[in-house]
Amino acid sequence: MAELNCIVVTPEKTALETKAEFVAMPLYDGEVGILPGHSPMIGRLGYGEMRIRAAGQETRYYVDGGFVQVADNVVSILTNRAVLGSSVDAEAARAQLASATKQTAATDEELAIRDRLVIQARTQIRVAERAK
Repeated sequence: MAELNCIVVTPEKTALETKAEFVAMPLYDGEVGILPGHSPMIGRLGYGEMRIRAAGQETRYYVDGGFVQVADNVVSILTNRAVLGSSVDAEAARAQLASATKQTAATDEELAIRDRLVIQARTQIRVAERAK
């Protein structure tokens, strides 16, 4: 059976390099699932849960935006941050959510920043809860 090579790179390091049977990740406008033989594509990542299935086991990660490229059974992910789901600090995310929802937004830019913080916090909480 064909496998995918999954590579996750952050500004600091190569966070993950593994073989996988299936990879699912958040795009800015939905979710995409990748199986071996997937057609080539480039996409913009959103904030959320990335799932990697290898040897019948599924591992969850929180990814913080970026880009994905799929070509020749290689899934290359460039993201600002990739955190193993079980390592996501749900309490810090809840504090970020509480702080962000209290912020006032007088301009479109401030509103976009607040919305980004809310989305990041909510998805971190969701990933942490699912990874338990």
